[in-house]
Amino acid sequence: MPFRFVTAGESHGPGLTAIVEGLPAGLELSPKDIDRDLARRQLGHGRGGRMKIEKDRAEVVAGIRHGRTLGSPVAVRVENRDYRNWEERMNPWPVDAEIDEVHLPRPGHADLAGVLKYGHTDVRNVLERASARETAARVAAGALAKALLRALGVSVFSHVTRIGAVTAPERDDLRPDDFEGVDQSPVRCLDAAASDAMVAEIDTTRKANESLGGVFEVRAFGLVPGIGSHISWEERLDGRLAGAILSIQAMKGVGIGDGFDLAGRVGSQAHDEIFWSEEQGFFRETNRAGGIEGGMTTGDPVVVRAAMKPLPTLTKPLRSVDLATKQPAAALRERTDSCTVPAAGVVGEAMVALVLAAAYREKLGGDHIDDTRAALRAYEERIGWSRR
Repeated sequence: MPFRFVTAGESHGPGLTAIVEGLPAGLELSPKDIDRDLARRQLGHGRGGRMKIEKDRAEVVAGIRHGRTLGSPVAVRVENRDYRNWEERMNPWPVDAEIDEVHLPRPGHADLAGVLKYGHTDVRNVLERASARETAARVAAGALAKALLRALGVSVFSHVTRIGAVTAPERDDLRPDDFEGVDQSPVRCLDAAASDAMVAEIDTTRKANESLGGVFEVRAFGLVPGIGSHISWEERLDGRLAGAILSIQAMKGVGIGDGFDLAGRVGSQAHDEIFWSEEQGFFRETNRAGGIEGGMTTGDPVVVRAAMKPLPTLTKPLRSVDLATKQPAAALRERTDSCTVPAAGVVGEAMVALVLAAAYREKLGGDHIDDTRAALRAYEERIGWSRR
């Protein structure tokens, strides 16, 4: 069975659901594994009032029994506590109920294109699904993917490297242990001085009724070489990762490894030279490629950077047009965050984990997790690979 997932639900509906197919049987899982990442998605300086309402928890409704996967699809539900405040407005029944429609699309959001595409007159029919609240379901699915990857020796982390005009110093030496305290930073930044400056930048911007974007980085450790493929375009791992990251709301750019910086270098400063020793086998002293060459993992950490635009819902709305009257009007104003880059990093972890889990399942198969581990050991032995 291929590894895949789907989410369902609206921002202010009763809840969000994630269904994950392709997890092998026998994988140990606990709701705490999911709840931990759901709580991390709610972190970050700059969040708005909704995070004071929602206390996301995972309700596993299918696919797990006595703490282990069954091999069947796993379904997880996350309640929207704010639904109680919106119940009358969001209730789909009866169909002839009078509803106060929203006719003020926001620049930078899915509102206008969505109502035109689907023939709606009410922007809320679009914005409720387009909302980044949907990422709670993605994070739940990603936690399941992370559990599979952990069982195969792979770990996935993220940190914020830029918010607005504030950029943290670049580091090429990061290891899993370096991420232990990242969630203690109010902006999930590994550099203390940059973290303080980012907080100040958010505060200044919020007072000016503005929002801020930034950059986060996801790193995956413990990968064997050869995950992904050069054979066809849809199997190239870097393409799959880029698509997954850009599918996250408000993402506008993605780079693998040194990414866009490589475009300004000469070839000798862009690629990672190959070495070999009895102790290490094949290895590289640099990782400019971000752990991927020719659409496949190299065995070095996979590094993915994402650029997030400022959120389009502003406390001082931009100019728009009323859909009903076609007259100039201020865009919809709703409760919003001023910066969600720290939370977006956690969503990025989930999406990277989901792509890597799917690629590992394609490579290794296995109905039971022990079968998958055995296939991994056999592959490592064949290529002479030892964990670093």
